[in-house]
Amino acid sequence: MATNAVNPCDGDTVEDKPDRGIPATILAAARANLLFPSRWAEVNGALGDLGTYIPIIMALALAKDLDLGTTLVFTGVYNIITGFIYGVPMPVQPMKSIAAVAISTASFGVPEIMAAGICTSAVVFLLGATRLMDLAYKFIPLPVVRGIQLAQGLSFAMTAVKYVRYDQDLAKGKASGDRRWMGLDGLVLAIAATVFVVIVNGAGEAAEQGREEQVIHEQGGGRRRAKSWRKVVFSVPSAVVVFVLGIILAIIREPGVVKELKAGPSRIHVVKISKHAWKEGFIKGAVPQLPLSVLNSVIAVCKLTTDLFPDKVASATSVSITVGLMNLVGCWFGAMPCCHGAGGLAGQYKFGGRSGACVALLGAAKLAVGLVLGGSLLRLLVEFPVGLLGVLLLFAGVELAMAARDMSSKAESFVMLICAAVSLVGSSAALGFVCGIAVHVLVVLRRLLTTDRNM
Repeated sequence: MATNAVNPCDGDTVEDKPDRGIPATILAAARANLLFPSRWAEVNGALGDLGTYIPIIMALALAKDLDLGTTLVFTGVYNIITGFIYGVPMPVQPMKSIAAVAISTASFGVPEIMAAGICTSAVVFLLGATRLMDLAYKFIPLPVVRGIQLAQGLSFAMTAVKYVRYDQDLAKGKASGDRRWMGLDGLVLAIAATVFVVIVNGAGEAAEQGREEQVIHEQGGGRRRAKSWRKVVFSVPSAVVVFVLGIILAIIREPGVVKELKAGPSRIHVVKISKHAWKEGFIKGAVPQLPLSVLNSVIAVCKLTTDLFPDKVASATSVSITVGLMNLVGCWFGAMPCCHGAGGLAGQYKFGGRSGACVALLGAAKLAVGLVLGGSLLRLLVEFPVGLLGVLLLFAGVELAMAARDMSSKAESFVMLICAAVSLVGSSAALGFVCGIAVHVLVVLRRLLTTDRNM
């Protein structure tokens, strides 16, 4: 059962207690937002976003020498802070448009990546601090937001299918041939993992509630034991099993990687950003990233948070500010530009995340690994079966796309689908957004004209 959240960033609480001091407020926030409603479910949910996180971080580390250890440390801290602030599995994901530009452009190196992240975050922070983001959140039509979510979810799902079907050269962001059926990263392994996740998690929460009711209401010795056995199966942390299996298979594929792991964190240093890097970072990185950050990392995240956790507080202002502050600090030290994302939230929710403890636990794990192993962890992740990452990403994408199922009329569905189609085909959330707004306005005008004519 969800608990009331205390958001120290907004200063909002479900129960107004004006007499509490700052320490008491912080303690109350920690108690409310970092609870473990179900220990294994939160652990499982923490890994639901790795299908997005690991491939992008690996690609940038391999292609651009991004320091994996530094990124793990900073993103770990981000996870802990956002879990504490919001009390929901608020994800910390790489900025995907900036990552795509970096992977596809030889001259776009670490200074340009960091410049792009700082510029994007400065704009998002400004929109949040001036509360302009709140205005956008209130006035952007829900069908347009759902269209963006549907497009992003389907994009994740299609990328996941590519991960499963084809061998991947993550450093170049390209497929390198058909994946073999057998082997430690074969199609059979990925299909088996997919079947396993479907059996354990089903289609979502409604199915889980139905199973619980069956267990409670069914009677009889033999049948009760059978249902008890099923309950154990359905409570298995599927994402944890898939991830641990991937680590084991990575070591089996290349036993020597264990010897290549080195103790100690990466050396953190300030990234030097030239005038040329600032220019390239802004034009090639920040400009295409900004619409995605505003729409998917703030607007869509806030909408999805309200859908999944009606009693929690995650305003567009506070989300904009946390996105901005993360990168205005971390990017100067070489940490990958990050944001929140509706896909990550959907993925962590799909696998059981229901509180801030979910992402705080993930953050603690990232922080510990980053401090203990630093960048040497990359060698192990290179051997991780990409097909299994595809499985995790597939379910995260489908869960996000299913947020669009609440359209109550044909007109709303029409606007949503137009927005999603343009976003997918043009690979641009901004273009989909503009088209979605235009179609929504036309539909509203037509309805008004029809109403006037009938009167």
